[in-house]
Amino acid sequence: MSPVVVVGAGLGGLAAAVHLAAAGRQVTVVEALDEPGGCCGTARVGAYRFDTGPSVLTMPGVLAEVFGAAGEELRHWLPLRRLDPSYRMVFEDGSRLDVLPEREAMTEQVRAVCGPGEAERYERYRRLLDELFRVEWPAFIDADMTRLRCLARPAALLRLAALGGFQRLDRLAARHLTDPRLIKAHTFQALYVGLSPQRALGIYAVIAHMDTVGGVYFPERGGMHAIPAAMTALLEKLGTEIRYGVPVRRVETDGDGVTGVLLEDGERLPGSQVVVACDRLAARRLLPGPADDWRLRRPRLSPSCLVLHAGLDRTLTGQAHHTLHFGRAWRETFAELAAGRPQPDPSLLVTCPEPDGEAAPAGHATLSVLEPAPNLRRGGWDRLRPELEARLLGRMADLGYGDLADAPRLILDPPAWAARGHSAGTPFALDHRLTQTAWLRPSAVARRVPGLHFAGMYTAPGVGVPPVLISGRLAAERILQEAR
Repeated sequence: MSPVVVVGAGLGGLAAAVHLAAAGRQVTVVEALDEPGGCCGTARVGAYRFDTGPSVLTMPGVLAEVFGAAGEELRHWLPLRRLDPSYRMVFEDGSRLDVLPEREAMTEQVRAVCGPGEAERYERYRRLLDELFRVEWPAFIDADMTRLRCLARPAALLRLAALGGFQRLDRLAARHLTDPRLIKAHTFQALYVGLSPQRALGIYAVIAHMDTVGGVYFPERGGMHAIPAAMTALLEKLGTEIRYGVPVRRVETDGDGVTGVLLEDGERLPGSQVVVACDRLAARRLLPGPADDWRLRRPRLSPSCLVLHAGLDRTLTGQAHHTLHFGRAWRETFAELAAGRPQPDPSLLVTCPEPDGEAAPAGHATLSVLEPAPNLRRGGWDRLRPELEARLLGRMADLGYGDLADAPRLILDPPAWAARGHSAGTPFALDHRLTQTAWLRPSAVARRVPGLHFAGMYTAPGVGVPPVLISGRLAAERILQEAR
């Protein structure tokens, strides 16, 4: 029952701290920034507040489990609303498809846009997504992947193979769907895991399941940053100390394992268990020599993104919360991005939250647009930034959002992501190619350094709000199991 130190107050670190504190452990959370959230951050530009991290919350039950560990109900701390539509897809030919959470309503959407034959094929594909999710979730997503034997699930692996999980994602979708628009709607999510639909495995169709079947949610007030704010409030109720503006110099060990952490100001925090829940590559400087993971010797990082946050002096009537504008090119754009070059005709994700009285003045709104972009492994961003920003502003005007050149705005590009502590200027961590999936993703080195654990998007199960929350819970469970 010795103290536990959690390094990083992002969602993974906060989830680990809640589970540990709820089990009676003494926990101290140290965070280098001045606020919680990590990637799930927030920023203000004049009278406007923006979420600077994820804009999509799926699988709210995972978040509810964090609060449930402390005997609390999520709705009392963080009321959520389900978005309807989850997304609006606008295609290059001007047609559009609203992704609706209810099966019957979504099937009718597909029938109206793509025809009755495609609606039948969609129903079959949706059942396939259900089955993929049913197999993957307990075996490989909501499961501890720190030991090689965790992969010894032959029944699940055989079932995934039979379902097409080890085909390429675009081929899996094309086996069941024929309308290119519907295929795009169910494969663009590959970018969430840092890969093109032509390179991602079919197992990542479960992301489309989370979005299009499970539904997309959003906090009623406070934006996505309300999630870490609610988690820190819960930790305060549990008596957990959270220290902000406290960089860590290194994790200290002796011959028997972890002994605590040394802060930059020279203070030592004792602890026989430490959870490192921050950028895994940047954290290597904090770790003792043997803690370097062989799986990080040649890390394959995801592409980055260019994000424009703009404050509007008006509201947008009839605008969906999430609108995905597909470019005319498809395969070509992914090929350029994989080569480290800007996409010639990128698809854009536009987020326009419903005003909640906090993010913008009355009668105003906020708008964010994300364009995939190469990370800093390829240079030239001093030249690329003004070119891509001008192109993005022009594209938004062409799409009917008006002239945003003079709007209060914040631009986040790969150099800005790097300044916020993200390796190679990407907020999406390692990509999810096969050699960086499940046990092959650098999950923990606790087997070699007793008491040292990891959480966050660099670990299994991976990138995204639900996987990061799960990683924190799994780290806590390992610590509690060792104590028992």
